Amino acid sequence: MFTHLSKLAGFVCFLPLISANFCARAADLTLPVSVVSEAGAQQVLMAAEQEARKLKAPCAIAVVDTSGILVAFLKMDGVRAGSPDLAIGKARTSALLQRPSAETEANVDNGRIAFVTGGFMTLRGGVPLMANGVPVGAVGVASLNKDNDVTIAEAAAAAFASASPSRRSGH
Repeated sequence: MFTHLSKLAGFVCFLPLISANFCARAADLTLPVSVVSEAGAQQVLMAAEQEARKLKAPCAIAVVDTSGILVAFLKMDGVRAGSPDLAIGKARTSALLQRPSAETEANVDNGRIAFVTGGFMTLRGGVPLMANGVPVGAVGVASLNKDNDVTIAEAAAAAFASASPSRRSGH
């Protein structure tokens, strides 16, 4: 009986070591990810709306996270019925490819049609949202004018980047 208890005690003492090692290895299998928060997305919407009003360019504005999932949305009065879907598609494309959707449009214009068959929105007006040089989402804008779409999206992304707290080196 003493032998069995000794073995059981040894196993019980060894179990936390196994568990701790497993947890440490599990942590190594994950990455910390930053995504735009709801507060950040609302700030992007406000900056985009302000720019749109300045340009007298009503639009649909979508903010998505890095996976292309909608975080916030605004449809101003006077936009076309298809604008909401376009704005979401532009934001999603920009987030998933981590580049402005204007680059995707340029690629398609130059014959790289794989982007179209891949389900990406190949129109300008989507811009990544950056925090500390890292993409955390994207904004997509659809108005009545593609140049306004880019101007509004870039202004909103710039406002977000300038308001994002920067990490100080050494901390």
